[in-house]
Amino acid sequence: MQAIASTADEDAQNRESGWRVIAKVAPYLWPEDEPWVKRRVVLALAVLFVAKLIAVGTPLLYKGAVDALAGEGSAMMLAVGAVGLTVAYGMARLMNVGFQQLRDVIFAAVGQRALRALALETFTHIHRLSLRYHIERKTGGLSRIIERGVKGVEFLLRFLLFSIGPLLLELLMIAVVLFVLFDVSYLAVVAGVIAAYIWFTFKVTEWRVRIRREMNDQDTDANQKAIDSLLNFETVKYFGAEEREATRYDGAMERYVDAALKTSYSLAFLNFGQSILITGGLVAVMVMAAIGVQNGALTVGDFVMVNAYMIQITMPLNFLGTVYREIRQALIDMGEMFDLLEQPREVSDKPGAPGLRIDGGRIEFDDVVFGYDAARPILKGISLDVEPGQSVALVGPSGSGKSTIGRLLFRFYDVSHGALRIDGQDVRDITQDSLHGAIGVVPQDTVLFNDTIFYNIAYGRDDASHSEVVAAARAARIHDFIDSLPEGYQTQVGERGLKLSGGEKQRVGIARTLLKDPPILLLDEATSALDTETEQSIQGELKAMGQGRTVLTIAHRLSTIVEADLIVVLQDGEIVERGTHEELLARGGRYYSLWQRQAAEEAA
Repeated sequence: MQAIASTADEDAQNRESGWRVIAKVAPYLWPEDEPWVKRRVVLALAVLFVAKLIAVGTPLLYKGAVDALAGEGSAMMLAVGAVGLTVAYGMARLMNVGFQQLRDVIFAAVGQRALRALALETFTHIHRLSLRYHIERKTGGLSRIIERGVKGVEFLLRFLLFSIGPLLLELLMIAVVLFVLFDVSYLAVVAGVIAAYIWFTFKVTEWRVRIRREMNDQDTDANQKAIDSLLNFETVKYFGAEEREATRYDGAMERYVDAALKTSYSLAFLNFGQSILITGGLVAVMVMAAIGVQNGALTVGDFVMVNAYMIQITMPLNFLGTVYREIRQALIDMGEMFDLLEQPREVSDKPGAPGLRIDGGRIEFDDVVFGYDAARPILKGISLDVEPGQSVALVGPSGSGKSTIGRLLFRFYDVSHGALRIDGQDVRDITQDSLHGAIGVVPQDTVLFNDTIFYNIAYGRDDASHSEVVAAARAARIHDFIDSLPEGYQTQVGERGLKLSGGEKQRVGIARTLLKDPPILLLDEATSALDTETEQSIQGELKAMGQGRTVLTIAHRLSTIVEADLIVVLQDGEIVERGTHEELLARGGRYYSLWQRQAAEEAA
């Protein structure tokens, strides 16, 4: 009973979510600020109406041709003749298809516009979400949500405009024809068959959706086990676990096969059940028409016309199960996308916030308290002033809060207490764009776009000329290396820059930041991922890069910050020491201990 209740609750939630999605998508059919969209929608509907009129009238021509061959029917039909009516029948079928294709052509721009608008809105919104959200979510999952949701947009708009409504319109027209030309008994049989067909299709499809979901889950599980095993190929070999892995994979495939068989069996049941209902209705109506012909109340043309209308009804109904399942899936996919769009921004600009005004680049941390989790603060009352043009280094063990300070400076998060100011302006009161434009970051591991070296350096300033890019590369001492490559600045760097060495990537990152020319520089453990020799060769570029700028360095290797104007030692989110390298060594405190430990490790 609990499982039944759970399923009912899930179905109710899906229906509620479906209506929510439809309510959000519908405005894309009738935007207030783009009248051309409205014109296309109205024209597409007009063409659709003409197509349905032709579709409903076509069997009448078929009836006339048959009656003409049998020497029956009206005088006008007999005058036109069987050949003329047959040609008219063919032209009507052709016009029906032509108007349907014209409808699609007219509507295509509407669907594609909605697709593009929603894709852009989602993409932009994702970039505006907090770093916390992106750390917690899987990038692959986000891309799948966007991909599936965007693909569902055009399908759902087409469904809203061209599927259910037109189907009901066509069924209504046919019902009127059957009622006028025959009698109410034909209409009652057809209506009963359609109602039973729709009820049966929806019920079985709901059942099949759950089975299909189970099959997809088992398929994902089997695929995950296969990939996990292959990624750990060496571990499998170390422990001689090939048979164990094969058994594990086969168990997952067995569960997938069971679910896949249920899916196949349920599809056969659905198809056969639909066939029983349609065939039963068709036979019933044809028997009634046959009796009418025998009694002289109907002509042979009426008999074939009834058959034509029944076939015309069954054609869209045959796709109902598939369309309904696709609609359900599209609503789920788009529901996930709209859930994403409704994710609130953790950090946002205040209404009417001004841009940052740089007057030297003074940074002030005023009793800053912050924690990613409110119950576990990371920074516990940090107060620190970084004067314009000063070089300040933050050191301390892992978890002391060094990187958190850098993230607060860039305003990935807002402080929980206190304030962070640049030239006297609280970063919460200015626009994020202006703040980001004033700070240049060289991270621990520079990640590059899968594009050319030129593109990656020019990313520092999108309006930079070729000569400015080259100048930045020269300043970062990477121009000669780039120039030696066969394709020079047009060399592709590969995904995440994997075709370049760690030192080469860091120099590209330095060139990119030099091109940006920011007044404030954040070096976030910029050389800790490099070997000692490469680190030493890059230190010169970093030192030159900091000239005339306010520099905040987050350091792991203390040897890289001995020339800093001020060294701040963090411990458990608090400042425990501050001073120059010589002052801190002379004090013999926490910094002295860190220095001695690193010196011993490097000597070993």
